[in-house]
Amino acid sequence: MQRIVTVAGARPNFMKIAPIARQLARFADTVRHTIVHTGQHYDRKMSEVFFDQLGIPEPDINLNVGSASHTAQTAAVMTAFEPVIDSLRPDTVVVVGDVNSTLACALVAAKRGVRLAHVEAGLRSFDRTMPEEINRVLTDQISDVLFTTERTAAVNLAREGIPEHRVHFVGNVMIDTLLAHRERARALAVAQQYGLQPRAYGTLTLHRPSNVDDQSMFDSLLTAIADISRDVPIVFPVHPRTRPRVLASPLASTLVERGALRLLEPLGYLEFIGLMDSSAVVLTDSGGIQEETTILQVPCLTLRTTTERPITVSAGTNQVVGTQPADIVAGWRRIGSRPPGTVPELWDGRAAERIVDVLRQVFIAA
Repeated sequence: MQRIVTVAGARPNFMKIAPIARQLARFADTVRHTIVHTGQHYDRKMSEVFFDQLGIPEPDINLNVGSASHTAQTAAVMTAFEPVIDSLRPDTVVVVGDVNSTLACALVAAKRGVRLAHVEAGLRSFDRTMPEEINRVLTDQISDVLFTTERTAAVNLAREGIPEHRVHFVGNVMIDTLLAHRERARALAVAQQYGLQPRAYGTLTLHRPSNVDDQSMFDSLLTAIADISRDVPIVFPVHPRTRPRVLASPLASTLVERGALRLLEPLGYLEFIGLMDSSAVVLTDSGGIQEETTILQVPCLTLRTTTERPITVSAGTNQVVGTQPADIVAGWRRIGSRPPGTVPELWDGRAAERIVDVLRQVFIAA
């Protein structure tokens, strides 16, 4: 019996572990699978609802670390996860993505001599000011098995000295979840629930510290939103860390009063996919949303100067427009003249199958 622990800590992780959990369940006679939820995102709308909607079994263990600074949160996860490793004695720990929980649990596994697999390895923004970039680089350096979503990731890993035999191009497991639930999301008719006409509104998400921790930067972004809202109203599911900036912004209040900006509570996974799917444009600083809009074929404006997901740009749906209002608005103006996007290689809904196949081969070889 092989023992596998998968780790989830934040919203993007839940969509990535769901199809892996389903695939591992097929081999329950030979694999004992334990799901650990670190509690990095502890708001129900940011965590538990995703387990409910995606059919993921309730986490076997919840570390309940909660929110803190990057350093304190990483340390808290490590301290809480170490006894789990000592108790379960897994053969493999699977971490996904690039959040603090990813690096924290990876470090514990490596220090305990447990085989480590990283799902979504090799993605690089080349911006070391992003905490997620540090998490990505360090996790890849200590991983034994690295699963990549796009071809450029293997190039990045080779440049960093990762042996080729550790790297497996499997596609994008987040897209497995999207494709499995897209029709359910569409059936909710979320736009109509909010009185919106399909393809006649934009969806906005903001949560990165560089965009929302400084009020002047946040208000600068809202200047661009105000301009675009003259063409389409903007719907804004507000991340908990972003809410204080919204409440402190006179411009946000003005836009809300005019009906140009509609504030929503964080949405469940299906509701949010449905909202994006009917949008004329999605404006975001999220990495995962760049990928989801690529499959949904919805134009995306990434409000950052870099992206660790270049395939979304070369596929044609995503523009990295930066944070200057004029550049953001220019990106919006270009949308109508851009050709349709393409579907990236192996983003076919079967990435989890390939991941589990590799893991089982590793078990046999071990």
